[in-house]
Amino acid sequence: MKAALAIYDMDRTITRRATYTPFLIDAALRLAPWRLGLLPIVLLSMITYVLGFIDRGRLKEINYRLLIGGARDPVKLEPVIQSFADRQVATNILPGARASLAADREAGRRIVMATASYRLYAGAIAERLGIRDVIATETQLDPGGRIVARIEGKNCYGDEKLAMIQPWLEREGLEREAVHIRFYSDPVSDGVVHHWSDEPVATNAHDRLIKVATAEGWEVLDWSR
Repeated sequence: MKAALAIYDMDRTITRRATYTPFLIDAALRLAPWRLGLLPIVLLSMITYVLGFIDRGRLKEINYRLLIGGARDPVKLEPVIQSFADRQVATNILPGARASLAADREAGRRIVMATASYRLYAGAIAERLGIRDVIATETQLDPGGRIVARIEGKNCYGDEKLAMIQPWLEREGLEREAVHIRFYSDPVSDGVVHHWSDEPVATNAHDRLIKVATAEGWEVLDWSR
């Protein structure tokens, strides 16, 4: 009998709203409020991304550096992460996502979160939702063990998300042929993981993904209503 996995994206799949920019703003408020004056530069970096001059990973690094700053002691950042995760779980989790997580657990599926968000806070949110397995974008540490704005490895987005899920399976001793994978996500950029999974679910999806899901015969769920 195959092992069963249920892999969930986080932003706008489990959560109502995206979490990355709110986390940066929250951290700036807590650690260095003057950095909020750099928000116009954050907006400029987003325009630069939209115009195709930088990729999403570089955009993340730039905005992290602007709003959180340089190397940060993990001990000082930890209270910010924990309080942010508390608020997200209290106010930003879709009831339908909670119900689905509970149903998948009841059915014996191992729950995994695979998100482009930083593990810094995504891991804390996952922990509060009872999710032990998290695949996410990692931050680098400097030689002194301080967290810096640079991404360690790849941004867990699009094709890279699948490229990070596959070695995670290997590390967990799970052969792809021996597991049945249900995958929940909202963006069309996760289509590569949808196609790779056994049971793709377009969840809270925009029109582009809904069109793909309809053509492919995937299940479509809307927890946002």
